[in-house]
Amino acid sequence: MKLSILDQSPVPEGKTAGEALMASAELAKEGEKAGYTRFWVTEHHDLPGLACSSPEVLLSYIGAQTNTIRIGAGAVLLPHYKPYKTAENFNMLANLFPGRIDLGIGRAPGGSAEVTMALSDNYLEQVRRFPDSVDELTRFIYKGFPQDHMFSKVSAAPVPAHAPGVWLLGTSGKSADLAAEHGLAYAFGQFMSENDGSDIIERYKNNFQGTSYRPEPETILTVSAICAATEEKAEELALSSLLWKLQSDNPETAGRGIPSLEEALARTYSEKEKESIENGKKRMIIGDPLQVSAKLKEIKETTGADEIMVNTIIHSFEDRINSYRLIAKALID
Repeated sequence: MKLSILDQSPVPEGKTAGEALMASAELAKEGEKAGYTRFWVTEHHDLPGLACSSPEVLLSYIGAQTNTIRIGAGAVLLPHYKPYKTAENFNMLANLFPGRIDLGIGRAPGGSAEVTMALSDNYLEQVRRFPDSVDELTRFIYKGFPQDHMFSKVSAAPVPAHAPGVWLLGTSGKSADLAAEHGLAYAFGQFMSENDGSDIIERYKNNFQGTSYRPEPETILTVSAICAATEEKAEELALSSLLWKLQSDNPETAGRGIPSLEEALARTYSEKEKESIENGKKRMIIGDPLQVSAKLKEIKETTGADEIMVNTIIHSFEDRINSYRLIAKALID
């Protein structure tokens, strides 16, 4: 079974963003040892608890410390950037780490309204133009422009021997349709979506238009999962992630890192908070290796995804690595 890692560079309370970024590199090395297919990092801006604002920079650091695992962005938030510069950045990475680079693109803002204004002018207009930006980006990466186009003689140099794999990321049918139309691979963020991954992936595959650079559809489904030696331990570990979500949604407590297990266990929860936690659990896979592996196999079979990508947020880095190790041992041949 093909398994991959989506790492959001979570910042545990009491640690620094720098330490979180170093931990991402360590996790990539451990993922490579365990047999994971890909290691993707995310883009967030001024979002407390998540450290990576520049996937390209972090990928350079991770690539220099790994050898075989594919590395990529999940995702570069394209409305903030010119497609040409994005193509240059990832062609650079593809020259440095041949045959290992994925460029995942998305349309989310990645931060507050104020951050969006600081990053880019007229963000909403760029979102409206997102399909055109996707087309422009793929032409710079893969197939070039017609001779009468103003960019026909422009290359996103240095052009690599092996082009980055371009993925469109999304949580809805709209993103699936766009990926299918442009002949791109598609990653569905089930852990962030209320939509049914089975329906979205089927829609993508049914509408896929093959290209010279990708003749067949390819899919990843991303889930949130926490695994430990026992179900009870996994439930405990998940509590710090669930508490962090509660804190992030509350203006009075937003701005903190991932709370410790001790804090999460000692805290008194209101009935409303307990309800939110239970709802949060429904969107996560929590359990021992047998339980988690059975659920991941079921998800892969029912959705038809080619690959499952796992996102795990736990306060303790050691517990986070152990979760990924246990999942790999149970599922990777």
